[in-house]
Amino acid sequence: MNATPANDLLLHARDAQAVHRLTLNAPRSFNVLSEEMLAALQSALDQVAADPQSRAVVIAAEGRAFCAGHDLKQMRAHPDIDYYRQLFARCTRVMMALRRLEVPVIARVQGLATAAGCQLVAQCDLAVASQEASFGVNGIDVGLFCATPSVALSRNILPKQAMEMLLTGDFISAQEACARGLVNRVVPADALDDAVEQLLARLLAKPREALAMGKQLFYRQLETGMEAAYQLAGNTMACNMVHEVAQEGVQAFIEKRPPTWRPSAAD
Repeated sequence: MNATPANDLLLHARDAQAVHRLTLNAPRSFNVLSEEMLAALQSALDQVAADPQSRAVVIAAEGRAFCAGHDLKQMRAHPDIDYYRQLFARCTRVMMALRRLEVPVIARVQGLATAAGCQLVAQCDLAVASQEASFGVNGIDVGLFCATPSVALSRNILPKQAMEMLLTGDFISAQEACARGLVNRVVPADALDDAVEQLLARLLAKPREALAMGKQLFYRQLETGMEAAYQLAGNTMACNMVHEVAQEGVQAFIEKRPPTWRPSAAD
């Protein structure tokens, strides 16, 4: 595994299968999204985007917490609206970078994910959580409505469920997060890595090109009306169908054999 130790706040490793593994590494501060952590995440995601061989991203964390949101001490030290606007804009760039990546992003959630940390989980394409994890958007407890986290949260769970979490600050368990659609699956803590690897293996067995087209279309169609969404989807399926990976896949189905996909630029 090729590790990048340039920033101790965020460990970045790329394995032999071109999976980028980003690990939040500030356990003493509960992996808060400080200015420095956001900068490290943005730099790492930019590297992933520039890697034509990338296949997937796993975001994990060290310590008891996955991520406790923004660094409130750092924020309190800069009581200036321009500073806050720049900070939240920086966080938004990170979240949008996750969305714009061609490859799937999996959150490996081992512990507490609150406020912008919950937003980070919600922004990932997939999430696997330990039974010990918990989730909340509790900024309201300090008089701060979690406005930016609400954007990702409300695109994962039903509006009234999201509003209850945002207005009360109440936390939900990993099991409840799964039932509401915030995470894909919940497993015992000692099975978390295996569950992530099993999900990764299923993704890596699929053609990168089809996953990339699908991810882009999936999010674009969510933001438009139904008729326009169908137009986008129809065009994407047509482009996918004429691509050689689909041609081989369909031919293999007809011939009742496993598909033989050529190694892509990503392999």
